[in-house]
Amino acid sequence: NLKYKALRIDFGNYCWGSEKIARKAKILDVVYNASNNELVRTKTIVKNCIVQIDATPFRAWYTKQYNKKLGKSVKEEPKTEASKVEAPKKQSRHVVKKIAARDSFIDPNLEEQFNTGRLLACVSSRPGQVGRADGYILEGKELEFYMKKMEKKKKIQNTALISLLTYCNV
Repeated sequence: NLKYKALRIDFGNYCWGSEKIARKAKILDVVYNASNNELVRTKTIVKNCIVQIDATPFRAWYTKQYNKKLGKSVKEEPKTEASKVEAPKKQSRHVVKKIAARDSFIDPNLEEQFNTGRLLACVSSRPGQVGRADGYILEGKELEFYMKKMEKKKKIQNTALISLLTYCNV
């Protein structure tokens, strides 16, 4: 057996469970680790850590699959007469019916993340052993749980910072 140690990881293959797809996405930041905050501070990627990944590949797939835009568009151009008149895609009647029949429900918390352009994901592989950081996008109850954890962590940091500033000013 060969082990491949990951020294620097910036991409991983992430799965969107409810839509049954996987895309290669850029890892932007390590935001939570249940075992140790030191791993978050040093941005060390380990199994079951929560990372932020780029939403672009999943947004592009959703737009193509359901013919609906997801989240805010990155470049919003000023509306002129030329940009208002867009040539519609040429699609057969069969394809139009097929797209209309698809159900396109998204969790509101996940849609909010698409608006920011960053998705929370969990690393399910063991980067120190296999040299890859693959995982899945957080959805549903798991997403709510980690969002509450990170919100609580921010409140604690803010109160500590305020108390430190008031102590220094006295």
